[in-house]
Amino acid sequence: MAQPWAKAFYKSWPWRSCRDGYIRERRRIDGGVCEVCRENLGYIVHHKILLTPENINDPEISLNWRNLSYECKPCHDRHEGHGVGVSSEIVCEFDDNGDPIAIKPEFAHDRL
Repeated sequence: MAQPWAKAFYKSWPWRSCRDGYIRERRRIDGGVCEVCRENLGYIVHHKILLTPENINDPEISLNWRNLSYECKPCHDRHEGHGVGVSSEIVCEFDDNGDPIAIKPEFAHDRL
């Protein structure tokens, strides 16, 4: 989920056009496989240099193909701040209704 300050950028025509063009090019080059693992199909375009409120309006960072990578969801979620439960620790369980139940951190290691 995009940060509140980035939502307008990700909905903008320049980003959507850049992203769609990058995906088309990756599909032309190698069928659109993940640029990290080279095993799964790409799922999301990742910015190698993390976007911040200070650089999001700099097209050399936010719209430059050299700063992009087409990645599968598992590879993308390994980037810090991009995935949920990236570590091997269990952060929640689910009840019979499928609702999450938080696990106290001091007990999480007992469940691995």
